[in-house]
Amino acid sequence: MQDTFIQAYPKLQQPSFAVAGLWLAHGDEPLLSQWLIDALRPHWRTQNYAIKRIELVSVKSWQEVLSELGSQSLFDDASALIVTGNHKPDKAVIAELERFAVDAQTGSHSHSLLWLTPKQDKRAQSSKWFAPFAQYGHVIDCNLYNEQQRQQLLQIQAQQFGLRLSQEAWQLLMSHTEHHLLSAYQTLWRLSYLFAPQLMANSNATTQENSNSSAHLSQVALDIHDLQAALVSDAQFSVFDLSDAMLAGNSAQVAKIIFQLKATDEPTTLVLWAISKDMRQIMQLMDGQNPQALGIWRSKQGLYQQACRRQSQAQTATWPALLYRCDQAIKGLVIQPAWELLLQAALELSGKRLFSTK
Repeated sequence: MQDTFIQAYPKLQQPSFAVAGLWLAHGDEPLLSQWLIDALRPHWRTQNYAIKRIELVSVKSWQEVLSELGSQSLFDDASALIVTGNHKPDKAVIAELERFAVDAQTGSHSHSLLWLTPKQDKRAQSSKWFAPFAQYGHVIDCNLYNEQQRQQLLQIQAQQFGLRLSQEAWQLLMSHTEHHLLSAYQTLWRLSYLFAPQLMANSNATTQENSNSSAHLSQVALDIHDLQAALVSDAQFSVFDLSDAMLAGNSAQVAKIIFQLKATDEPTTLVLWAISKDMRQIMQLMDGQNPQALGIWRSKQGLYQQACRRQSQAQTATWPALLYRCDQAIKGLVIQPAWELLLQAALELSGKRLFSTK
């Protein structure tokens, strides 16, 4: 069975949904893959599944997947495996996966396997490895093809947050976030915190009202003025924006974001965490490590490779000492202001060196 995410997501909210068998989620929108896992997880827990993750580092990793599915814990009723990686199964594994899917349909076992892959084109979907998932399992297309689909998904999330936006508020949100699903979702998440007192009051009111009207009482209706208040806050940059600017080599944007983070009292420890994470991953990539093994999203691997090409081994060799000075400044152990050192480190990562080394 093949569904789009929008078609499948409401079905997964049903408490009696059967989750045993093969699942394949393909797409280049990481947030949808995470929402799919979040929707499946309550079913797995209710049915006492042991939830595990396996990374496909090679074709041979499929043997580990099959071995895990064949084992039975004394404490769990079944296993739910979340498999990541793009290594396709060979002929023997395909046969085992087909047998696994058919046995799940007949009730011979309750195991569940969810494989998360990048977007698969029509040619890939006609391949032999794809057949067991399409014919005997569930294939979920985790891609967004237009703004209407994005708004439909965000409306579901808003409802789960207890929010109801006016038509004008939705138009502003969609325009402001410019086709970016994560940014719009973060705005809804922020709104749920801004209006948490009203949500709590409405939640208490539902316990005293008829259950038929609870769906209306449990939501907060927001207009364009409420949304504008949240967007003023949302206009401030985050450390994730800083990471993107550093990796892209946009030194002017890096400086702008650092000054904005300082003005809004962003914790210096969080800023240092973002810079040090990217610096260490770049050093590891330059040492020949696999980006997938480092947990770098496929959509950001190009940015990291671009950042690596701007650096040399001699330049990155000075980074640990710079990060150490940043940490000392944050703790007040050196006189130089922490924000000055953080700016220096962020600009170095972007390829703009403020001070030459001899």
